[in-house]
Amino acid sequence: MDIKEKINALPLTSGVYLMKDAAGRVIYVGKAVSLRKRVQSYFRPRGPAAFGKTQMLVAEIADIDYILTPSEAGALLLEASLVRKYRPKYNVELKDDKSYPYIEITAEPFPRVALVRSIALVRGGVPGPNDRRKKASVYYGPYVSAGLVREALAIIRKIFHFRTCDPFPHQSCLDYHIGLCDAPCIQNISRRDYARNIRRVRLVLEGKKDTLYKSLKQDMEEMAREQQFEQAAKVRDQIRAIGALYSGTRDINYFKEAEQLQRVLGLPRMPERIETFDISNIMGDQAVGAMVAFWNGRPDKSNYRRFRIRDVAGIDDFEMIAEVVRRRYGRLQREGRVFPDLVVIDGGKGQLSSACRALEALQVEIPVVSIAKREEEIFVPRKRDSLKLPPDSLALQLLQRVRDEAHRFAVSYHRKLRHKNVFGV
Repeated sequence: MDIKEKINALPLTSGVYLMKDAAGRVIYVGKAVSLRKRVQSYFRPRGPAAFGKTQMLVAEIADIDYILTPSEAGALLLEASLVRKYRPKYNVELKDDKSYPYIEITAEPFPRVALVRSIALVRGGVPGPNDRRKKASVYYGPYVSAGLVREALAIIRKIFHFRTCDPFPHQSCLDYHIGLCDAPCIQNISRRDYARNIRRVRLVLEGKKDTLYKSLKQDMEEMAREQQFEQAAKVRDQIRAIGALYSGTRDINYFKEAEQLQRVLGLPRMPERIETFDISNIMGDQAVGAMVAFWNGRPDKSNYRRFRIRDVAGIDDFEMIAEVVRRRYGRLQREGRVFPDLVVIDGGKGQLSSACRALEALQVEIPVVSIAKREEEIFVPRKRDSLKLPPDSLALQLLQRVRDEAHRFAVSYHRKLRHKNVFGV
């Protein structure tokens, strides 16, 4: 297969491409949202190759390899680690440009991980005398896109919780409560365990996947031997999330969404299966209930359910919620089927109370919360005040996603019944 055939056979997905010369040396590393389209652009008359240095690069290309990644952010990390490994001669402009961002890991007892820009780093790799950062800090990069490196750091932080605050605080902040930091500021994690997390962050940034897997698996096996099953399960989830980061076989975002939701709501386990209820009616007419099921963050449409309200007359959303919850879990109870990990109700404190009352009557114990649209408040049983999470909270975004899908499903069923009632079809 010649070079043009190889280029035309490249996938249209994100990844990193490695251009090689006739001796097999890597001469350029790049990333792309679409590998084929990006590499093809080098060989077009008006593409990147029309310019001086890139024209020289294209003239030397004898072979092209590629590595697939689940996202452009993943490609960014891999690109930087490969540039660091191979030092390709045509990536020189990346190393010389003073405007590119770096990732800094500070030399504090509990290191901070942050995105920085430093002319001193580009000049010699060591901060100058007026640079407030410590000389022993570790730097990764440079990276082409500050936006993508922020996205990549956000993904890594969901897996290995590190601090980003500056200066070091003396009390926990919201990041601890939503599962993004282990709060060394309140001695919630030992210096040794925190350092282990930072070492693993460095392995991700350096692209040392095999070393990282080996380290995590050793820890998981040791924790299991010592019957530290909860800690072993957390490491297992880290292994899965790292696998998703490298392979794209599963949505990385759901693992931390789910971990964050577990922490915020105090759930006994990470919610793999979530069922969500909503009611749709107009002045009590053609009232219906709907339930949608999510499995690991994805809609499980084969388990969606619709309910015509049978026992409630007039406008009473509270009793309607109680009816559909009672019917759903009464049936699962009779059939001996598995209950979900979490039930979400579209509504406020009243709807939540009604759902809880229905479950108590069945003597069924399932974690249940409600989310109200107006202020996006989250209500939890036996708690007076609502929980308000920031708009960028992954836990809130997960609840909003399942709530919105339940609402869409309920409204579509209600419209179908109204249409049938008016037109008879």
